[in-house]
Amino acid sequence: MNALLILKLVLVPSLIAGVTIAGRRWGPAVAGWLSAFPVIAGPILLFMALEQGASFTATAAVGTLSAVVANIAFGLAYARTARRYPWLLSVTAGWLAYFLVVAILRQHTPAISYIAPIVLAALLLAPALYPSTPAQQHAPSRPANDLGLRMLAGAMLTGLVTHFAASLGPGLSGMLAMFPVMGTVLTVFTHRHDGSAAAIKLLKGMVLGYYAFSTFCITLAMGLQALPIAPAFLMSFGAAACVQVLSRMFMLRSEAATTDLPLPVNLMTSQTGTTD
Repeated sequence: MNALLILKLVLVPSLIAGVTIAGRRWGPAVAGWLSAFPVIAGPILLFMALEQGASFTATAAVGTLSAVVANIAFGLAYARTARRYPWLLSVTAGWLAYFLVVAILRQHTPAISYIAPIVLAALLLAPALYPSTPAQQHAPSRPANDLGLRMLAGAMLTGLVTHFAASLGPGLSGMLAMFPVMGTVLTVFTHRHDGSAAAIKLLKGMVLGYYAFSTFCITLAMGLQALPIAPAFLMSFGAAACVQVLSRMFMLRSEAATTDLPLPVNLMTSQTGTTD
């Protein structure tokens, strides 16, 4: 578990830095899309497999898949609260929604055949439930230490989540492996510096990224039942990468349709981004 904690403390702040830079270059929707790829939960589940075995991790992967619904609840609660209230109340509402869904799902150990359709339905319905956002206004200048503060906040939140999740069973451990650490840090800082509209766009972008994440969890839960650990993880990451590419193509086509730009032009640029 020490190795797992070190991995998370190094990986999470690094990813927050990378996604933050990408968001400033291509916009909050792209940042949200990138942050949902299983680059954090994937290594966590890999360490679980090496330490606890394939059967334990297959169960944990189903728990992680079910946590997609909890993360969607976090995003919706944050977005709807952010229309009228500041970031502190918004993140509180988001966390309450997350833990409420986790508590409901925790009442029953979900089978993959049961939770997979629920996750798919949630992903399909979620975009329509987000509030509309006004046109993006010019973002205020960011302080010089903004990126460092984001990374520090991510490391601290990761340490707290890992501490409380370390002694739990596979189902709940899998759910907490997907606690919205990056989502919290990225959304709060975006909300504070760029406004609620940018924060909502980031959260909506995460929904599109969760298709790849869900694909990873489903493939892993099934793959660990028939394959050794290494091939199961390689197959799962490969499947997630394919879905991630397809979701990005969908995002670009949606942007092209919204802005009435020719698709080849819009493929080269992002109309939602802000630059440093």
